[in-house]
Amino acid sequence: MAQSSGEGLSGDKPNCILEPLTLPEHQETPSSPHNTTDHAAAAGADSDRLCCLLCDQTFQDSDVDRDMFLAHLLVEHKLVIADVKLIADLKRYAQHWTERLHDKPLTEFCSVIRTNTHPTDKAPSEDFYLLCDVLPEDKELREELQRGRLEQILTQQHKERTDTNFSRACLFCKMHFQGNRCEIFNHMTFDHGFNVGQPDNLVYANEFLDILQEKLDGLQCLFCEKTFKDRPTLKDHMRKKLHKKINPKNTAYDKFYVINYLELGKNWESIQAEDDTDVVSVDTDKEEEWGDWEEEGAQAVCLFCDFSAESIDKLTEHMMDVHSFDFHNVKESLELTFYQRIKLVNYIRRQVHQCICVHCQERFPSRAAMLDHMTSQDHTDLPDKSVWDQPQYFFPTYENDTLLCNLEDKESDNGCHGDGIVVAEELPVPEEGSVLRDILRS
Repeated sequence: MAQSSGEGLSGDKPNCILEPLTLPEHQETPSSPHNTTDHAAAAGADSDRLCCLLCDQTFQDSDVDRDMFLAHLLVEHKLVIADVKLIADLKRYAQHWTERLHDKPLTEFCSVIRTNTHPTDKAPSEDFYLLCDVLPEDKELREELQRGRLEQILTQQHKERTDTNFSRACLFCKMHFQGNRCEIFNHMTFDHGFNVGQPDNLVYANEFLDILQEKLDGLQCLFCEKTFKDRPTLKDHMRKKLHKKINPKNTAYDKFYVINYLELGKNWESIQAEDDTDVVSVDTDKEEEWGDWEEEGAQAVCLFCDFSAESIDKLTEHMMDVHSFDFHNVKESLELTFYQRIKLVNYIRRQVHQCICVHCQERFPSRAAMLDHMTSQDHTDLPDKSVWDQPQYFFPTYENDTLLCNLEDKESDNGCHGDGIVVAEELPVPEEGSVLRDILRS
C-alpha cells in the first residue's frame, strides 16, 4: 500500500473524502511556479477564476471545471487536496495556497505518499502530495472559510424571513400565496400533509420550491423519485405510499437547510446522531437494558451495496452470493500486487458511488438501477486493467474504509508480506520552527 505521513484509516462508517475526478486530455501547461516570478500576480489578475496552486493555469469556477482543476493538480503536479467537497470557498482556498506555495516547496505543507517502494515493484517510485487539514494552517483556513459561508447563509436567511414580497402557487393545489414564505409551507404541511420542516430553518426557499415543482411537473415522486405515466397515478402513489415528503438521502436538498452549514464537515444526519448520543437516560430502571450490550468491531462495507460485516470472509461470501463477484478469485487470477488490490477497491467504490457500471462505464440514475443492469448483463467482470490501474486510485474513495485496512491485516496475519509491506519513508527534518516539524514531533 502507498505509504503516507498523514492520518490512517479507522473502522468508522465511511465518508467520501475525494470528489469524483474526470481526467482531461493531456494539455501543455506553463512551467513550474518556482521558475515563474509573476505567478502570484497572475493569480490575483484572475481572481474570478480558479488558479492552479503551482502554475499559471486557470479554470472557471464551475462544477465541470472544478473537476478539471483537481485533475490538473493530480496529473501535472501530483497534488491532491483532501475533502474538497468540505471546502466552503474553493477559489479563496486556492488563492491562499497559491501565495503560500509561491516560494516554498510542497513538502513544507503536504503529507507525502510514496508509491512502489518495494524492491520487487517494476513501476518507478513516485511521490504524491496530500494537502489536508492535518496541517493546522490548512484546518484554520477551512474553518475561516466555513464561518464566512455561515455568515452569508444567515444573512440570506434573515433576508428571506423578513421578505414580504414572496409570491408563489402551492405545489399541490391552485391556491396562491403572497407575503411571507411561511404561509405556503404551513399550508402544504397542514392541508396536504407535506412537511419539509420549519420554514424559518430554510434558506434559498424559491430555488427549493423550483426543484420540487420541476420534479412534480416531470411526474416524479418526491420521496422514492420514481417516474409515473400521468399526474393522477403519481398523486395516488404519493398518497397511498405516504410519500408526501422529500427523500432524506438526496443530498441535493442539503443546500436548503441551515443546519447543514453550522459545522465543518457535518450535515443534518451527523448532527442529529450526536444529539441522540448526548440525550442518554440515566434512569436506573433502564440501565439493566444495557447489561448484555457488547461492542462490535469495525464493520467492512460491501463494494456494491450497504451490507457490512465484521468478518472479511463473510463479506467476500456476500459479494460472491449476492453480486457474483469473487474477490479472492480476481486477486488470484489476475495476480494482483498489493497496490493493485488497493486501486481496484477504490476504483469499484468510486464507480458505485457515481452509479456507473464497473464494466461498461454506463451511468445510471440510482445505485439500484446500476446493480440491476450489472446483474442482468453479467457485468461483474472487470474492465481492462488500464481502466482501473491508475495512480488516482491510490487515494481512498471513502474515509475510514475498513476493507482497505483488512487487505493489509489479512496478509500480515498469514505471514505473507510480499507486496503489502509498508516501508517507512525517511524525510529530512525541517528547520527549527517549521510547522511540519511540529506535526512530526506530535
